[in-house]
Amino acid sequence: MKRLLLIIFVLIGSNLFAQEVLDKIVAVVDNEIILKSDLDSRAIYEAQNKNVDPNDPIFRRQILNQMIDQKLLYAQAQIDTLKVEDQEVEREVDFRINSLISQYGSRENLEKAYNGPLDKLKKFLKEEYIKSYTTSRLVEKKFGRVSVNSEEVKAFYERFKDSLGVVNEKYTIAHIFVNPKTGDRIQKKAKELALAILDSLRNGADFAVMAKRYSADPSAASGGDLGERKRGVFVPEFEAAAFSLAPNQISDVVKTTFGYHIIQLIERKGDVIHCRHILFQPKSDDKNDLEAIQFLSDLRDSIMQKKNTFDFYARKYSDDKNSAKLGGELGSWESSQMEKQLTEQLVRMKEGDVGFPKRYEFGNNVYGFHLLKLIKKVPQHTANIEIDYEDIKNLTLQKKKSELIADYIKELKSSIYWDIRL
Repeated sequence: MKRLLLIIFVLIGSNLFAQEVLDKIVAVVDNEIILKSDLDSRAIYEAQNKNVDPNDPIFRRQILNQMIDQKLLYAQAQIDTLKVEDQEVEREVDFRINSLISQYGSRENLEKAYNGPLDKLKKFLKEEYIKSYTTSRLVEKKFGRVSVNSEEVKAFYERFKDSLGVVNEKYTIAHIFVNPKTGDRIQKKAKELALAILDSLRNGADFAVMAKRYSADPSAASGGDLGERKRGVFVPEFEAAAFSLAPNQISDVVKTTFGYHIIQLIERKGDVIHCRHILFQPKSDDKNDLEAIQFLSDLRDSIMQKKNTFDFYARKYSDDKNSAKLGGELGSWESSQMEKQLTEQLVRMKEGDVGFPKRYEFGNNVYGFHLLKLIKKVPQHTANIEIDYEDIKNLTLQKKKSELIADYIKELKSSIYWDIRL
């Protein structure tokens, strides 16, 4: 998905807004066309990743062939009437648009960066997501159950072992993560501010002004306006409150995973509502950070004193709910795959060690604190089927699927119209 988005944003400059020069069709696949500007943009993006010349004719033909293959798969997905839910796409587009607005600072800055209105960017992203999702569903439908057995893995290893190279040092790790924003005091502070602003709104304060001043959501720049949205786009708590309102009515304070909201319904047409909101997010401070660190320190002391296990405390207290269900386990990672802040801590640890509380950064000023446990350490080594069986199995499966997909595309080329027009 990240790779798709990078490609999408590279293509926007040439594909989204009006062209100043005439473009040229370089290929046709079923009802889809590939423009020279599309090929240019994709070639530039791929060339940067591979450090090659984007104008090399052989390289450009390879890229064009890949683009044709993608469109053939999409054409077959349409023939098979594979569809994605509008709500699924809307949620993804909204999330990406909000992320971009946050990145650029405002809706206006985003529109300026992409040289056009936000609605056009949303439409473009929606079309690309639909194509990507439907194609993925076709591939999953055809090849999702493909598997490999131990004999295939051994054969792959024997054939490619000399080219598998060196496997970096690998760590199997677990953690107990605490988000300072989940503390009762910090939650209470955010809710009290929301209640105070709600009183102001009910006494005549301007909703848009309050949203611009206090909301932590990217929509603050437009007075909290979220535009028209179908049922199913918002998280359940928000949606239940929004759909229960009458036009112009303001909700009570509504709690969701994002924080505390005040919602105003502007208009409703069946299962489509137009609303605006003010989001109050808990903001951690030094006191709350210290409380999180102390809590983790107490947990570590209990683990060291064998009052209970790391697994037990991870399941009970970790705010990382996905890993909490596994006793905090995060799986096995090569040192090159992990953030520097983790590897710097792990190189000094022995198997079974539990580190002291450390700040853990997620980027964009999102952080928390965690206890890190080193479950297993495997030194750097030449790829070995005994040690690296699961990784080699995954490579074997990837190769098998790639070959099956390539054969499938050859079949599609005999039944779906395509033409190169270079």
